[in-house]
Amino acid sequence: MKCVISVLGKDRSGIVAAVSTVLADCGANIDDISQTILNDIFSMTMLITLRPETSDFNAVQERLEKVAEDLGMQIVIQREDVFSFMYKI
Repeated sequence: MKCVISVLGKDRSGIVAAVSTVLADCGANIDDISQTILNDIFSMTMLITLRPETSDFNAVQERLEKVAEDLGMQIVIQREDVFSFMYKI
């Protein structure tokens, strides 16, 4: 299953490492990643492949919510088909 992850918040050390660690622990693969920092605001978008037989979407979402809380950031994961439908022009 393809998923889109969005990360937004105040820049600090360890953001990419924390998110990537959760994804690696869940057996996900990072297919593409884009990040930028604008006036101390960190923004990252990731396209990942999540194998449902390895990790449940809801379990990954819960783990990312914990990381978001620890980092004081917003982290949202969406299934790619839902994301594409929401932003279809």
